[in-house]
Amino acid sequence: MIFRQLYEELSSTYTYLLACEDSREAVLIDPVYPTVERDLHIINSLGLKLVYSLDTHIHADHITSARRLKELTGSQIVYPVTSQCDCPDVRAEEGKAIVVGSITIDPIYTPGHTDDHYAYKIGNKVLTGDALLIDGCGRTDFQNGSAEDLYKTVREKLFSLPDETLVYPAHDYNHRHVSSIAQEKERNPRLGGNTNIEEFKKTMANLNLDYPKFIDHAVPGNRLCGVCPKDLPDKYDQYCQEMSASPQG
Repeated sequence: MIFRQLYEELSSTYTYLLACEDSREAVLIDPVYPTVERDLHIINSLGLKLVYSLDTHIHADHITSARRLKELTGSQIVYPVTSQCDCPDVRAEEGKAIVVGSITIDPIYTPGHTDDHYAYKIGNKVLTGDALLIDGCGRTDFQNGSAEDLYKTVREKLFSLPDETLVYPAHDYNHRHVSSIAQEKERNPRLGGNTNIEEFKKTMANLNLDYPKFIDHAVPGNRLCGVCPKDLPDKYDQYCQEMSASPQG
């Protein structure tokens, strides 16, 4: 399997490229609008054909490039079945694998950060989106998020995966790239160790985070599978401008 971790610095988002070495079919998970040019350059340089773009949830901090990728390559858009949007071609659903050549992608319903959130397990890797981060987790105070649901999601579903499973999150703000289930179970300050649900709910209730600055534009755009709002203020136009280069994780 070809595997690449790609980074978009504006929203600190990791996009993941997976491809079958035999069929040359590829998938992008959590693609970001400004990096379409970069992502397609990598795909083309590797001699791959993009067949799917997958999103873990309706994002609040960036616009997905799913629709743009479909326009340019004919790839199909995959959203969680729980996202309740009309635009996807395929609905990710727990128990129904997505197959790309020799690669099997197993969707895992992981609500809590948002009520539609999914993680994707591929072999010994799990792409956890915003549910489980390295030494952290996603916030739970918007888009029908729930600290109780997130605790159960991580402790009962993700932490039940084999300890050696590699954890690849959708974001990291400290230039970290990968963790493992064993590491997060042992030392995640919010969810690891003997943390109980009441302690976790108290932690999440007292984060005092600012209202997400791009959410009012990102959520409507992502419900349309990646449409940049026409009324986007100038200070946010960089979220919908393609970049000529972007760091690679």
